[in-house]
Amino acid sequence: MAIANLSTRIKAIQLKLNLSPSGIYDLVTLTTLCSSMEISIENNKSSDITYLAKSIQRFLNCSADGILGPISTTRIENYISTKLPTLPSGATLLVSKSSMEMLISFEVSSKALYDKLYQKPIWPGGESGITVGIGFDIGFNTKSTVAEAFGQLVDSTTLEVLQSVAGITGQNAKNKLATLPNIKITFDIALQVFYTHTIPAFAQRTRKLYPGIEKLPPDAQGALLSLIYNRGTSISGDSRREMKNIIHWVAEKNLVEIANEIRNMKRIWKNKNLPGLLTRRDKEADMVANANFNILPENVIFV
Repeated sequence: MAIANLSTRIKAIQLKLNLSPSGIYDLVTLTTLCSSMEISIENNKSSDITYLAKSIQRFLNCSADGILGPISTTRIENYISTKLPTLPSGATLLVSKSSMEMLISFEVSSKALYDKLYQKPIWPGGESGITVGIGFDIGFNTKSTVAEAFGQLVDSTTLEVLQSVAGITGQNAKNKLATLPNIKITFDIALQVFYTHTIPAFAQRTRKLYPGIEKLPPDAQGALLSLIYNRGTSISGDSRREMKNIIHWVAEKNLVEIANEIRNMKRIWKNKNLPGLLTRRDKEADMVANANFNILPENVIFV
């Protein structure tokens, strides 16, 4: 029986990094790990093994003593693993913290900005309906789903106003906005609806449209969730051809082509004075194209 030791585990790490399996944390291995973790290295320290080891330990939230023992090795193994954690009951997708932060930043930016601009219903333009909270588009909801989301959080008058614009989109929604009574959705209520209702619902829709998405890296899952959150799940018509094409590329686990399809969508909003949508598609595409399974457990979010 072979004796299990750290050298065997280091060889396995090196093989996953496509390196020669020396069984020790040599300079090439440490440099490769730093590169994969995008750790910035001082020019005069690039060949300092202890410095590189400590840099890796700090990145992995280990004690930075420069000795890559069992604890550090376990963190490295988890980081380079291509196996994602098992989804808990009730969760649909496994997304990265950065992708969730990206989604929220596109929808709201910050509490201060929300309080200034988004407490009242708005019409974002295009095919959107009247929108409240963190990107909750009432136009793409029914009276029933609006009640499920807001019924326990707002007064009956506010709920009635929200339900009155369910299913109304585009120019009709724009015209309707001017007739609405003065209501407000606080940031705390918006966040509660976002986390407990909106995101789980969109995660389910995303996984249903794109079978196999759960096998992609967390950044890619999160970017596609952002896409569906913004555009919905329709794949009918020429304006939705990229959305439809992505189904095939998700099944193939082809991140490059998924990213290309997202970027190609910009043709729809070209010269329509919607720079925010163009930027959003580029950032989602970049996140997919650069996605990998090297992610720390604390940066993983189940939705």
